[in-house]
Amino acid sequence: MKITDLLSKDVMIMSLKARTKEAAIDEMIDSLNKNGKLNDPVLFKEEIMKRESESSTGIGEGIAMPHAKTKAVNTPTVVFAKSEAGLDYESLDGADAHLFFMIAATDGANETHLETLAALSRLLVHPDFVKSLKEAKTPDEVIALFDAEQGESEEASTKEEKQTDSDQFVVAVTACPTGIAHTYMAEDALKNKAKEMGVSIRVETNGSEGVKHRLTADEIERASGVIVAADKNVEMARFDGKHVLETPVSDGIRKPEELIQRALKQDAPVFHADHVKSEEASSENVSVGSKIYKDLMNGISHMLPFVVGGGILMAISFLIEQFYPDSAVYQMLSAISGDKTGAFLFLIPILAGFIASSIADRPGLMPGMVGGLMAYTTGAGFLGGLAAGFLAGYIVLGLKKVFAGMPRSLDGLKPILLYPVFGLLITGGLMYFIVNPIFKVINDFLTTQLEGLGTANAAILGLVLGGMMAIDMGGPFNKAAYTFAIGVFTSTGDGAFMAAVMAGGMVPPLAIALATTLFRNKFTEQEKQAGITNYILGLSFITEGAIPFAAADPLRVITSSVIGSAIAGALTQIWTINVPAPHGGIFVAPLANKPVLFIVAILIGMVIAGLIYGFWKKPKEA
Repeated sequence: MKITDLLSKDVMIMSLKARTKEAAIDEMIDSLNKNGKLNDPVLFKEEIMKRESESSTGIGEGIAMPHAKTKAVNTPTVVFAKSEAGLDYESLDGADAHLFFMIAATDGANETHLETLAALSRLLVHPDFVKSLKEAKTPDEVIALFDAEQGESEEASTKEEKQTDSDQFVVAVTACPTGIAHTYMAEDALKNKAKEMGVSIRVETNGSEGVKHRLTADEIERASGVIVAADKNVEMARFDGKHVLETPVSDGIRKPEELIQRALKQDAPVFHADHVKSEEASSENVSVGSKIYKDLMNGISHMLPFVVGGGILMAISFLIEQFYPDSAVYQMLSAISGDKTGAFLFLIPILAGFIASSIADRPGLMPGMVGGLMAYTTGAGFLGGLAAGFLAGYIVLGLKKVFAGMPRSLDGLKPILLYPVFGLLITGGLMYFIVNPIFKVINDFLTTQLEGLGTANAAILGLVLGGMMAIDMGGPFNKAAYTFAIGVFTSTGDGAFMAAVMAGGMVPPLAIALATTLFRNKFTEQEKQAGITNYILGLSFITEGAIPFAAADPLRVITSSVIGSAIAGALTQIWTINVPAPHGGIFVAPLANKPVLFIVAILIGMVIAGLIYGFWKKPKEA
């Protein structure tokens, strides 16, 4: 496939009217949409802006390449646009952008399309070609320039490149989050500059096509240094003992000569796969808070699909249950999404496993997941899962240090025997004997206190029960309050306390959803999307939808949620609301003795908690 097959003359903009970055993006998206290339321009823009939030696609030298791969695209297309005056695109070199290439790739883009987009990216590192594009006046001239340049590029690529005989040899890896443009531009920039310098280089790309030109163990061993120009995680363990220069992918495009010289001089820390930092790396230590946050977010990002997928299907099952409780569809949805056999069973194990994996790489995954499952099955809940993740991660990290002195001939035994066996044994033992028993004591204590409190002061009891539902959002406090309400309901048929815990459990996700709606500038695009999902989860009495937000910002989310949930719980008792159902959220509201007041209590709690969280939360980082 030729690049010109993706460059449609109909969508080209030879004179952009926009004077700002976002206006330019809107103008190009509008051209795509008018020509039938998009099915959802709003979603496409969200994906474009999400990529921009990670790092500007204004790569410098007057070029910007906004891009996204999403289901919002009907047909893979590249919009060529030109601004004679130029505009501030927040480019990496600070200069105005004149040439724009908006890449719209389909979610299922095939390898041919991806290779063509990669070829486009590589052409844009040639200054003469870029100059010619800036001088082009018509779409036909642009097409002709690409046809001619791609022909020369393909002819050159058929000639086998020979490594120089120089002892100067470096290896590199390039990668960007979407793997469409920057990955390949950095590859070509490094190769071209190395050729000018008389240096041999091998570049591995981690793009949408997958890993291409994978570095061999021999090449890594021979190299003077390693350049990792990447904005996403790449496989690092293979570089153990080498001088590794880690830098953004944009530096691979803009500063190839500097990176190659530093790699040759070994002007970079020695990388240690076991995370044991050398004295050379000591100056680049990351703060403890940042490391914990990174590990936590790794667990949350992997858990989120289970929350969203399982939560929405669970909500649908609740709705069907009201009308067809014995239907096969209801049984199927419950099995798929539930916390016994479906998606919600995996929430805490996945959270714990990927926290541990972030800390100790792949060897931490298994003991972390098992520890998380033990926390879930024994009632340690969400907080126990967090403890399991960090515990397993640092245990495996300790094991790596313990076994570091073993002969290199036995290195192969570490990941397949030593780390799994000892990691699981120690993590599981600590969870079994220490972590889980502590949370069991907490649960028993809370249940006893609740039973002793009685019903003399229903409002206080409703306040306590509602607040407890939001403390750990599915953990021991939540389960203790819910179990108490279930016990009262099953023994007496009184659903008063069910109203309190249901309202309290619905408030956290609803409050978060409201905050992401009212305070949009304080949340990332991913958080805003999760906020929309929380409307559904909250209405369905699925408190776990708030867990990703609580884990990332526990003080603000938990404090605001507890206040809102406690108020909602107290109001249900003041208004003597009775809900004769153990689950269902908004779908069982019509069964309440006072359905309107039940909904009002939830709304009041939601608004109070949402406003507290929204005003308290810090704006997202620019």
